[in-house]
Amino acid sequence: MALVSAAPFLSLLNEPGDYTLKEYALKSLNDSVNNHWAEIANSLDTLEQLWEDTQFPSRQLAALVVSKCYYNLGDYDQSVNYALLAGPAFDINEKSQYVEQTVSRCIAQYTEAQAAAYHGKGEPADHRLSAIFEQMLHKCQDDKLALGLALETYRLDVIRSVLNRSPQLVSYVLGVANQVVSSPTFRTEVLNALVEVLMDVTAPQNPEPYYVAFRIVVQLNDTKLAVRLLDHLVSQGLDLVAYQGAFDLVSSAHQQFLVDVAKDVQDAKVKMILSGVPSCDLDLTFLYKNNAADVGILNRTKDLLEGRSSIFHSAVTFANAYMHAGTTDDSFFRKNLEWLGKATNWSKFSATAALGVIHKGNLSHGRTILRPYLPPGAGGSAQGAAAATGAYTRGGSLFALGLIFSGHGKEVLDYLKHFIDDHGNAAGTSDTDVMLHGACLGAGVAGMGCRSVELYEALKVVLYSDSAVSGQAAGIAMGLVMSGSGSEEATQDMLTYAKETQHEHIIRGLAIGVALLQFGRMSGADAAIEDMLSQESSILRYGGAFTLALAYCGTGDNGAIQKLLHLAVSDPSDDVRRAAVLGLGFVLVRDHTQAPQLVRLLSQSHNPHVRYGAAMALGIAGAGKAHAEALAIVEPLSRDPVDFVRQAAHMASALILIQQTETTFPTVTKYTKNYVSTIKAKHEDALAKFGATLAQGIIDAGGRNSTISLENAHTNTLNTPGVIGLALFCQSWYWFPMAHFLSLSFAPTTVIGVTSDLKAPKAFDVVCHCKPEVFVYPSKVEENKEQKESKFATAVLSTTAKHKRRQRKDSAVSVSSVPSAPTTTDVAPTSSAPTANEEKEEKDKEQLVLPKHTKDSYRIANLTRVVPLQVQYIGADANNRFQPVRKLKSAMGGVVVLTDSTPDEPKESIKTVRQLYITEAPVPEPFTLEDEDEEA
Repeated sequence: MALVSAAPFLSLLNEPGDYTLKEYALKSLNDSVNNHWAEIANSLDTLEQLWEDTQFPSRQLAALVVSKCYYNLGDYDQSVNYALLAGPAFDINEKSQYVEQTVSRCIAQYTEAQAAAYHGKGEPADHRLSAIFEQMLHKCQDDKLALGLALETYRLDVIRSVLNRSPQLVSYVLGVANQVVSSPTFRTEVLNALVEVLMDVTAPQNPEPYYVAFRIVVQLNDTKLAVRLLDHLVSQGLDLVAYQGAFDLVSSAHQQFLVDVAKDVQDAKVKMILSGVPSCDLDLTFLYKNNAADVGILNRTKDLLEGRSSIFHSAVTFANAYMHAGTTDDSFFRKNLEWLGKATNWSKFSATAALGVIHKGNLSHGRTILRPYLPPGAGGSAQGAAAATGAYTRGGSLFALGLIFSGHGKEVLDYLKHFIDDHGNAAGTSDTDVMLHGACLGAGVAGMGCRSVELYEALKVVLYSDSAVSGQAAGIAMGLVMSGSGSEEATQDMLTYAKETQHEHIIRGLAIGVALLQFGRMSGADAAIEDMLSQESSILRYGGAFTLALAYCGTGDNGAIQKLLHLAVSDPSDDVRRAAVLGLGFVLVRDHTQAPQLVRLLSQSHNPHVRYGAAMALGIAGAGKAHAEALAIVEPLSRDPVDFVRQAAHMASALILIQQTETTFPTVTKYTKNYVSTIKAKHEDALAKFGATLAQGIIDAGGRNSTISLENAHTNTLNTPGVIGLALFCQSWYWFPMAHFLSLSFAPTTVIGVTSDLKAPKAFDVVCHCKPEVFVYPSKVEENKEQKESKFATAVLSTTAKHKRRQRKDSAVSVSSVPSAPTTTDVAPTSSAPTANEEKEEKDKEQLVLPKHTKDSYRIANLTRVVPLQVQYIGADANNRFQPVRKLKSAMGGVVVLTDSTPDEPKESIKTVRQLYITEAPVPEPFTLEDEDEEA
């Protein structure tokens, strides 16, 4: 029978001296408190006195009733407090909303107390909170849930305990730790614990955990651990696993890390891999052999844009550099020397620097190719000095040298530094400034992340000369060299000088340099961020927005997003607002689906700078992702009334749609046609045409064999050069030559199989389980199709038309009478459409290239294109002589080490570019640029 009123039991609580009646009353009230809490609330004082009576045997039950009463009253803090006082009387196994809510609040309080205690800002959690936490852990049947609780509460002991019984969850912990744990110190402790678990459980027959260990090594940036892991693998006879790990390190770790590991590791072949030479040579070979760049696009754009306009000349230069990035194909320049000769001053600087993008990664012959253009003090010859007397050509070649050796600059840093040392004190003259500008940018990109104090000091000498042109490049280069270090001394040096100098160019260079220096530092960069955002100088606040974006890049941190949004709507400077919105893209690079929701309203702002930032934010966050929702926001901006907003929309759409075809993303053709129509439009603004031209180069980057990659697929870490390259590309708003830095974000899309001798066997191929036409290259434009319109229509006589029809008829008869397929020497084609015989030939060729493909699968040869979307369809053939040491899908492209089931049998390997240069190909002859004016 339901209790009608609690009054009788409440009256028993006032009976003097008889604890038995009071215990009975409490038990009844505990069962009915949810129904009669309003009555019981009037006797809270009496219940609390029972708890305070140390002689009362059921005082914990009294505390429980008080807790439930406060819960119904909505005073949750008091409810939790008395629940803790209730001790064992509070049963966490009870199925009620009261228990669920109270336990949740207890865990929240425990988490907060643990975080404060870990950071030395408070006492350890109350033992009663600890008891409830331990009970919840004991009750938890899901190890993943237990690990999540342990990560949030800084319980490393629990993490070790769970992983020892469930080591397969190491990858799960690794992923969650990067998203949940905000403390760099605790994250390091967790990662070290993961490595210990992996080293204990890994067996030779299952090397997969070793690859997880390499991912952790990169995140820890622990060179000693990397050496220990590599030497351990070699000593255990797992040489191939060590080689694979070394290739993964090369693709994801910064160059100083690789240098330090290579210095101490024992195995010679591992040292060779860590040098980066094999990876660069293989990537370069892939891009060289599979170059599918459509030069027709470049020629058409060049003809439509006036070459004497520096903005248009630079636009075509950048597009050509992007299209041929890493392919070593600079034939467009050599075939268009007259057009190239129209370049003047900084356009000439950009044109020469473009050679660095085109030959990026050509470590064996990069210096030889640039020698005719380099000044003698930087490795050039006397003959080269005569051929390239202009300071802009020399400065561009120094920048190009750095771009070629980006990420692997050990070979060129010494003489770039020597050039800076020799001329640093002479900064101020126009010619020297231009060359120092190129040398500083080249040294910065070649020495990115090397953290060389000597190089940093040399750049500082250039900075202190207080010359705007060279000082700007020095500020950026200082940030590149010290990128990610968070050096307090360097930060202080750079910010102090930025506040003292009067040159806006130098302030901007230093502001961006500090942003690079604080890359990935998260909370460690907060002091520098606050300092910059509090400055009166809008340029320093602009740098503060980029520092915030890069420090929290890829974290999705709510605090960082809120600060950027606040800047976007409140800062009085348009530059700062644009940078703040753009910065949202960097924070969300790992969660690009959130970007459209965040910037949708910003894309409709009345401020065009905010709209520009919104477009670029979507392009950055969704680079290479072909995200339809992002494009739905970007597409209307391509018709924006403001020219530079249209520019951003074109570039953003190209970033998003890179390597897409009509089959994978049907509307891609609409965007490529939009680029063409923008360039052709006579009354279109120059800035919009500039953006459309760059978009043509971006969408076909690396000969249509590269994508934009801001995250390392092998290690799930940020691609530092890629992110930094894109951040510096955004600075082309102020300084066009910065556009070349985008090449650092390009990543070849291929699966490259190599054996233990580090050679790529021709016999290795993979099976792609889809139709061959899904991932084919886009068709090339026909140059003859685009003809210039004449002002007057040409009159055609009827007799002329009859004569042409008769000629076509006779030609068709003669072709049909030829027994074999026609060749170009036999019959000149009368139209661009292929004949039936030609179509048959093309089909036969296709059958020859893909002889083993079925209706729904085909084979991909070694060192050919495999786009990211295609990876999910590929797999190894179990019958192949060569097998990858790990799953191809987990390899996500790049270099894959192979086992050889018959190593004693001969095998044919693919010749790399390095070998081709040595045995077959002559060094390209230099082309000469006309001397430019002495003044900038």
